[in-house]
Amino acid sequence: MSLIKRNVFFISLLIFLALCGVSIGGTVHQVGDSNGWTIMSVNYERWASSRTFHVGDSLVFKYNKDFHDVTEVTHNDFKLCEPSKPLTRYETGSDTVILTKPGLQHFICGFPSHCDMGQKLQIHVLPASLGPVAAPVPGPIRSPSSLMSPSPSLLADSPVNNAPQYQMGPSPAPLSVASYSNVWIGLCFLPLLSFFILV
Repeated sequence: MSLIKRNVFFISLLIFLALCGVSIGGTVHQVGDSNGWTIMSVNYERWASSRTFHVGDSLVFKYNKDFHDVTEVTHNDFKLCEPSKPLTRYETGSDTVILTKPGLQHFICGFPSHCDMGQKLQIHVLPASLGPVAAPVPGPIRSPSSLMSPSPSLLADSPVNNAPQYQMGPSPAPLSVASYSNVWIGLCFLPLLSFFILV
């Protein structure tokens, strides 16, 4: 692919993404809010429980690098406050950690006693999200009374005396905004597909 075609491709791709409303990156979470990463006056468990973390989000740790660090550790080392086998260690005083995989992630301060004093953070990272999704509609629900005995009208009108009765679940929800946006995103990919076919 020539340099001109490559540049046209990338510019077209950026325009396409802008037209489709696709954002690059996720939510930025400043750990500890204005207090930052410290041993004073922050309950990191409470802080984390008030947020939802997704793949693509980032954590920003702000702290005094002379007194703290950010050490990513395993679940077991998190429980033990053990910093000697870090998965990753950050020491700049202003570190950004991009969340790249779903699951639990654990961070502690590796300075002596800081983790024991509460300077530790456990978060649950969810898969990347495209926005709200409509809940599935349940199927028919069998009536509890049909398990005991058939209704009198069923006995009189039906040759099959033990036919089950059904109650219908709630009506299907109307199309949500998420459904419309998924259609919009799908339609946006059609021009891109055409572009690849033509080039």
